[in-house]
Amino acid sequence: MGDKLEIGQTGGQAAAANRAVLVIAVAQLLGTSLWFSANGAMRELQASWHLSASGIGWLTNATQAGFIVGTLLSATTGIADRVPASRVFAVCGLIGAALNALFALCSAGLGSALVFRFGVGVALAGIYPLGMKLLVSWAPGRAAQTLALLVAMLTLGTASVHAIRATFSSVPWQTVVLASSGLAVLGALLVFVLGEGPHARAGGARRPALSGGVWHVIGIREFRAAAFGYFGHMWELYAFWTLTPLFVQHALTGTAPPAASAVAFWSFAIIGIGAAGCVLGGMLSRSVGSARTAALALATSGTLCAVYPLASTLGASLQLALLLVWGVSVVADSPQFSALSVRACPPDKIGGALTLQNSFGFFLSACSILWSTSAYRSLDVHVAWLLLPGPVLGLIAMRPLFAKRPRW
Repeated sequence: MGDKLEIGQTGGQAAAANRAVLVIAVAQLLGTSLWFSANGAMRELQASWHLSASGIGWLTNATQAGFIVGTLLSATTGIADRVPASRVFAVCGLIGAALNALFALCSAGLGSALVFRFGVGVALAGIYPLGMKLLVSWAPGRAAQTLALLVAMLTLGTASVHAIRATFSSVPWQTVVLASSGLAVLGALLVFVLGEGPHARAGGARRPALSGGVWHVIGIREFRAAAFGYFGHMWELYAFWTLTPLFVQHALTGTAPPAASAVAFWSFAIIGIGAAGCVLGGMLSRSVGSARTAALALATSGTLCAVYPLASTLGASLQLALLLVWGVSVVADSPQFSALSVRACPPDKIGGALTLQNSFGFFLSACSILWSTSAYRSLDVHVAWLLLPGPVLGLIAMRPLFAKRPRW
């Protein structure tokens, strides 16, 4: 997280900020364990509800759709910039945990499950974007590094349900899902106790609704370049995470179907290793800047979109190694795009701008998930080629950031 003081900070204030950043990051890990809780139970749900890869995609997309609706409501009503971020985070964490528990205990099939997962997605809209805003309120001068830590925790939170499944392979899937609800409650309590950072009102006491300033933000050239790069990244990221258990099953399938615990372990490793990619990207950004770091990660993951299907017949070890590298690179650019957007925005519009950016990015991810999971049955691992346009178009969109050496 770095030891340099923010301008005007004392040593004690810097230490308090570092502790707050750590608390927020841990709370993000716990809260975002809700995101892919259904995917951790993929094998059991496929068997008991007779779901195909497309059905799992619909479960994931219900959460994505809820997130999109939640972010739009947050942005258009001004909640993202009017209500203290710590309160929104805490309340949404508790609501998301409750709806996730209802998914585990009350779902009778895909139809009812989709309703509960949609609600979980709406609640997550108050956790992920508001967690970013809360971090900025504690350490505004270290956005690239602190956001890298936050997205690292999001990545581990996403992967955590696979770790729970791998560790407790014999317990019912409902127990795995309920465990993620318990983690989310703990994360909500941590943020509620922490409260707002000292820079929470740096943009002024009056916090306009998004409608009062969104067109100004979109008109900023640097923000547009960062946002469109982020959109290309989002086309790939969540579709890759959704497909990961299917890619792992393909890699491990030999003479007999792989054990559920093995699939869960490797899924956790491939998604979770992205946390290391976020931290390494944050470190690299200090020397080469966020734009170049994001471009390197996006180019690497895009290359793997193109190459991975060609290696799908070359043995499990090589396939898993490529998936691990893909897992590192596919999310390493995410915090850097967010940092670029934060630094391009006026302080009083950060919450709304990030929320709007997240909303459209997740809309694209929902489209990508639906397309790729629907095509998996016919394309198998060659479905990775459907993710390639995201990195390619994202890199093209980033070109204005390299017209001159950026300050970040």
